Amino acid sequence: MPPITVNWSDLEIAFERNSPDQESFLDLENGDLLSIVEGEPDAAARRARVAQSPNRYLRVDPASSREQYRWMERFVSSVSDEPLRERLLIAIDGKGAFRRFKDVLLAFPAERERWFAYRSELLHFHIQTWLDHMKIEVANQPPWGHVAQPAEPVEIPRPVTSGEAPGEILRRQARELLDEIPAAELPSALAFLEFLRDRGASTLLRPSPTERRRPTLDPDDLGDDPPAHTAQIR
Repeated sequence: MPPITVNWSDLEIAFERNSPDQESFLDLENGDLLSIVEGEPDAAARRARVAQSPNRYLRVDPASSREQYRWMERFVSSVSDEPLRERLLIAIDGKGAFRRFKDVLLAFPAERERWFAYRSELLHFHIQTWLDHMKIEVANQPPWGHVAQPAEPVEIPRPVTSGEAPGEILRRQARELLDEIPAAELPSALAFLEFLRDRGASTLLRPSPTERRRPTLDPDDLGDDPPAHTAQIR
């Protein structure tokens, strides 16, 4: 296969997006990306193009939500500000982790920029590894250059007070409070909990007035939610 001129910006976006409703294919003749979004009017026609030329179009394997979640976990373990690290640990616990993680970092521009740099390096290394594995030669080098295997961020030791993650401690405390509420008051308590669940947790992680005065950057799209599990950085 001769070297191809890759559209690096489109390829980077294709690797970043991990949606069950979208697939991307690298055109091995001209280096362009062909994206197929379920429900779009041209989805069937685009899928037919891929089916008719299976040797021309190569499906892109984006970084999975599980892998991107591990990137996030490793980053959180390297945050030196202990109160911020605890907030991030709570934020990445359960469904909606990526969005809550972003919301917390909005108030901390320096850490947010450090996250962007770390994540970009991992994503670019993922792309480079995929191209090597698929034995694809490129005629134009990526704008970010060759990427060595990223080093693990330096993990900041945490004082261990119990074996529970911060989110689990809060849940246990909530269960203990529910046990103390009279049965007659439980319908009201449950209705309030359902309201909090439906509203989402972003407002609970709203920065303090001091943090709100800090400059912020536009949020990025981190992808889909990871499989639900309790976040616990070791």
